[in-house]
Amino acid sequence: MRRWTILFSVAALFIGAVPNEKPLKIALLKYSGGGDWYANPTSLPNLIKFCNKNLDLSLDEEPVTVEVGSQQLFNFPFVHMTGHGNVVFNQQETENLRTYLMGGGFLHVDDNYGMDKFIRPQLEKLFSGSKLVELPFSHPLFHQKYDFPNGLPKVHEHDNSPPQAFGLFVEGRLVVLYTYECDLGDGWEDINVHKDTPEAHEKALRMGANLISYVFAN
Repeated sequence: MRRWTILFSVAALFIGAVPNEKPLKIALLKYSGGGDWYANPTSLPNLIKFCNKNLDLSLDEEPVTVEVGSQQLFNFPFVHMTGHGNVVFNQQETENLRTYLMGGGFLHVDDNYGMDKFIRPQLEKLFSGSKLVELPFSHPLFHQKYDFPNGLPKVHEHDNSPPQAFGLFVEGRLVVLYTYECDLGDGWEDINVHKDTPEAHEKALRMGANLISYVFAN
């Protein structure tokens, strides 16, 4: 069963949502702690346009902002999170996010540089005993419409470290992807924002499209 089918069933239980024919929306996660959750304002709109054009999707062109503890979270099959600083999930937010993920939701966390030491403890408290594990280059995420035989593309240099993709799994299902030392969201932004090359911009969007494709197919 596809993720959003499960998710809409969970949404119906929590907020009375009913599946309809409106375009699917994806969302940006708003969190507490002082980190800039609102970074990269052009990234998701650009990714949506790219996916609609190249994956023949019909995603709503306007992403929605949703808070971690909101029941509205269950309306979105894919939620993106980014920033440079501190992240705090309180108990209610942790439980809400856990229920969302167990019900078919998916969270993509992109470290925009500076988030790493804060986000890891928040993610690892979602599921008792769960640890982030690095995805091998053979993972299907890297081999959707676009092939990335060496894993994540490197968009920006920070600490001269290779880009890494980490995951949290529930019963074998990838529910959280954490992209580190990659700056994928920066690569999705308008090309003049970070003065990225057209090639880097294209690679970032293709990797993002693979992510959307993987989430919607599983």
